[in-house]
Amino acid sequence: MKIRQLVTFWAGCLSLLGCFWVMDAHAQKGRYVSLDELRQQAFPDQAVEWQTLWVTQPQREVMEDILGRSFRSLRVRYWGHEQRTVWIFEEVGKEMPITFGVIVDGEQIDDVVVMEYRESRGGEVRHPFFTRQFQQLELTDEQPPSLDGHIDGITGATLSVRAMTKIATLALFCHQLTPFSAGPGPSTVHEDIKQQASAP
Repeated sequence: MKIRQLVTFWAGCLSLLGCFWVMDAHAQKGRYVSLDELRQQAFPDQAVEWQTLWVTQPQREVMEDILGRSFRSLRVRYWGHEQRTVWIFEEVGKEMPITFGVIVDGEQIDDVVVMEYRESRGGEVRHPFFTRQFQQLELTDEQPPSLDGHIDGITGATLSVRAMTKIATLALFCHQLTPFSAGPGPSTVHEDIKQQASAP
């Protein structure tokens, strides 16, 4: 009788743990920031229109170096006003794509937001305690370019952290290729890219 009670007890415990795991997985996933909310955050009470960055082959090669994978898009849409741009990209964390919004202001990251998270783990990357690490970071002159500051990771969210870091770097690089960039464009390391980007 006692054995049957023990089996029933442990089966109940395992079932309860399974419920908690499912609840936690669902708690990680979600849509957190809409397009309108991101635009309002970046350009409060301003009317901005979509812009287009046409991707040349030299630009694509740098983008692929940043991401560590192929980049097939012929163009990238973004918002821009004065020295400020907003970029929306998706990057896979462990198994599912994560939608990021990156606000760039004057060659620096103003903010990175997780617009939609689809993974079952690692959703902590959307919280301000983590994303504020990206604020005011710029690109290095390395090839491929990287962020000029260290990003502390989160246990259990390594791949999501890596995805956000890649997208933040990509957004800064793309910003340099637009008319809204306050800087001279990509450094001399990317001289061929700068010339093609500025060509009519």
